[in-house]
Amino acid sequence: MVIFTTVSYPSESAKELATKFLEAPQIPDYMTKHGPYVSANRTDGVMVTSLYELDNAKLAEGLDFLGNYMATYFGVPGFMYEVTPYFEIEEAMKMIGM
Repeated sequence: MVIFTTVSYPSESAKELATKFLEAPQIPDYMTKHGPYVSANRTDGVMVTSLYELDNAKLAEGLDFLGNYMATYFGVPGFMYEVTPYFEIEEAMKMIGM
């Protein structure tokens, strides 16, 4: 399974967010991180997406870690985030009895 995180913030907050990024906790061994991937535009400011791979059995632990990880950035002006788990198609099919 994978968990996507999406972060956005205004460009004026980039340096403050980058400073906090350097202080953020390390990703635990049970997760494999891809990214962060960064984009920006005039409307939304800076957007950052990361993908985390982990076993289903570690989902609750992974979501807890990512919630605490995102809390590192609380107080950065304009900081917003989403943490979204995605299941593999086989897992999703089981959820609907197939």
